[in-house]
Amino acid sequence: MALSSFAAWWFLPFVVPVCLYVAWTDLARMKITNKAVMVLTGIFVVLGPFVMADLPQYGWQLGQLAIMLVLGIVLNAAGAMGAGDAKFIAASAPYVALGDLRLVLALFAAMLLAAWCTHRIARATPLRRLAPDWDSWETGKRFPMGLALGPTLALYLCLAALNGA
Repeated sequence: MALSSFAAWWFLPFVVPVCLYVAWTDLARMKITNKAVMVLTGIFVVLGPFVMADLPQYGWQLGQLAIMLVLGIVLNAAGAMGAGDAKFIAASAPYVALGDLRLVLALFAAMLLAAWCTHRIARATPLRRLAPDWDSWETGKRFPMGLALGPTLALYLCLAALNGA
């Protein structure tokens, strides 16, 4: 993997709680909060220079945030995705080493399929009663993408951390 195991281990304890929070808030309120996106960005900005192999690589990966934010804004304006999804993808982008992009896309595809099936099954069964107030049950065609996006980043960092173990 292109992301070092060392960096992944340092990012994991800070990033995973944010990823879980994003999945939960998107399920409960159909919203990925600005606070979560800012915390995720802040973690990379603060820890990145200390845990990345070299400073130019840190800068390039930080640049991925800007690129994905612009792309996300365009996709949001076109109605292809929600603003929270776009911001979360942008905030997640620096954590993904460019050499691992194909892996992350495959992880996301699998996670999206699993999240969609799980959500739809839970919505149509008595499991729904465990959280009757969640907005995601009533959204019709809309889907809480945070349920797939957050776990994708968390799983990627876990795989990168274990790659060097």
